[in-house]
Amino acid sequence: MTSDMLTMGMRLDALISKAEALPSTVVYGILLLTSVAFSFIILNSGNPTTIPENSSRTGYKNPIPTKQKIARSPNEPQPKWHILTLLNCAMVVGFLASVGKFASDATCYLNDTSTMLVFLIFWSVCLCYFFGFLGISFVDPDDMIADSPSETNPQHIVKKIDNSRVIKATPKSIHPPASSTPVCGTSSKPTQSKFSPKDFDLLPDAEIAELVISNQVKDHQLEKLLNATRAVMVRRLVFHGKLKSLNNANPQALANLPSHPPECSAWYDRIHGANCEIVTGYIPIPVGIVGPLTLNNETVYIPMCTTEGCLVASTNRGCKAISSGKMGAVSTLLRDGITRAPCLRFSSAQRAAQAALWVEEPENFLQLKHAFESTTSFGKLISANPTVAGRNVYLRLKCFSGDAMGMNMVSKGSLAVVDTLKTVFDDMALIALSGNMCTDKKAAATNWIEGRGKSVVVETIISKEVVQSTLKTTVEAICKVNVNKNLIGSAMAGAIGGFNAHASNIVTAIFLATGQDPAQNVESSNCITLMEETPEGDLWMSCTMPSIEVGTVGGGTSLPAQSACLDVIGVRGGGEKAGENAQKLAHVVAAATMAGELSLLAALAANTLVQAHMQHNRKPATK
Repeated sequence: MTSDMLTMGMRLDALISKAEALPSTVVYGILLLTSVAFSFIILNSGNPTTIPENSSRTGYKNPIPTKQKIARSPNEPQPKWHILTLLNCAMVVGFLASVGKFASDATCYLNDTSTMLVFLIFWSVCLCYFFGFLGISFVDPDDMIADSPSETNPQHIVKKIDNSRVIKATPKSIHPPASSTPVCGTSSKPTQSKFSPKDFDLLPDAEIAELVISNQVKDHQLEKLLNATRAVMVRRLVFHGKLKSLNNANPQALANLPSHPPECSAWYDRIHGANCEIVTGYIPIPVGIVGPLTLNNETVYIPMCTTEGCLVASTNRGCKAISSGKMGAVSTLLRDGITRAPCLRFSSAQRAAQAALWVEEPENFLQLKHAFESTTSFGKLISANPTVAGRNVYLRLKCFSGDAMGMNMVSKGSLAVVDTLKTVFDDMALIALSGNMCTDKKAAATNWIEGRGKSVVVETIISKEVVQSTLKTTVEAICKVNVNKNLIGSAMAGAIGGFNAHASNIVTAIFLATGQDPAQNVESSNCITLMEETPEGDLWMSCTMPSIEVGTVGGGTSLPAQSACLDVIGVRGGGEKAGENAQKLAHVVAAATMAGELSLLAALAANTLVQAHMQHNRKPATK
């Protein structure tokens, strides 16, 4: 019979016959190798459930996934992994020895039932161990610990995703509180460094940074031990090291923070002790200049510091429209006085009322005025208005501060006023130098009604032709938007001083450019914008701003870039007459705000706001 005529059954019979002819030792050797190979395949084919680091629910791009591990606390009991390793070795050796012994005399053992039963029981135990526990010592102990976070260790963090997978997140590094500059306190002895400037002349910056990190040198003492520029460079190294130790921070975060301005050393010298602490660099913000704007029969150009695209272009369009009119912008100063309102507490409401009535007497006010003005060369106390609340009196002091914004001036004078009152009312106690009726850097009706800083009203008339050609709308449409948005809409929102389109945009941009306190844009942006159609069909417009807080001396106005922007307007430093430059700056802020209001309301009336922002506030996609 030829091989082509063999059936499948005949082929299987022939194969079994060949297998039966094999020696028993060979058969058992094949079974042994097959069992061991099968065991290792089973033990190493597990699918880990730990999500690789840097992955997300939507996938990850890392071609080599790595598991995040959480170390067991050293205070917890540690598994005795070496015992498992020894047990594995013992079981493997025992199994191989039993198989070898059986193979040496298989015929005899097969005929001995009791001996064969012992072999089968031992092999069954070995196989159960192999499938259940063999390989446990090959598993990374850290992985096993991470898979079983200790309930007693609060640093183990487990985040569930889709109820099927978990991410083991590394605990965040928590830094201890930093030592702070002794700004306020009752200690009469300032803290002294155990080092002197000479100790650091030859030390490299990296070593000094290590001294700061180890708290051997206080951060705020660097400017005393080094020149201001080198102090900044060392501080950058300090924060680089601190950021590097955080798991969730970019250690190169400061790489793009500039630290070498023109005239670097002199610039940081100006800042130290005046404008900022713990200096690590500076932020460059673009500055645009709008104008010309005709204001009170003068031409002015106005610098604006902003990162909002379209703001400068829009304000510039408003300036063009205003300057195209016959009168330009006309601005008038209504009031000029910065305020501070100490909170004073008395033994009874009656005593508080008596103190309020005492202050309102003209001759008594003169005593307070004399005390106040003894603390300043320029400051003049204008008024003292008390408000009673039970045992409390909030004494709102208004001071003319010349060309300074005046907060330090009025605060210093207020202390002298409090001391004078104390001689008359011995049961009086000063609760806080600022009682929040000033009101500084907060929206408040008292600023909206009474004013704070410079109170200004500015107006203009724009012909209907300019409204159509420059602003691309009509007088009727823009007036309608102003009434329904700025007046009715703001009233429905319960606004305080917010009856405008975006006054704070222009105020903040000018404040940043000219070195004002940007936080005071809160009250300085109080504005009501009004529009009417004149009998001739032209547009009359005004902006009333009761609390513009600006100065041209002190604070950030002394920095080179900010001084340059003040020079652009022509108001740097003190004026020939006290307060002249600061008042002109307030007029400029109000007029620029009116220009910004005009342009935005026109864009809303013509429905071109989105189009303008897409043109000026969006870069085209990079090809």
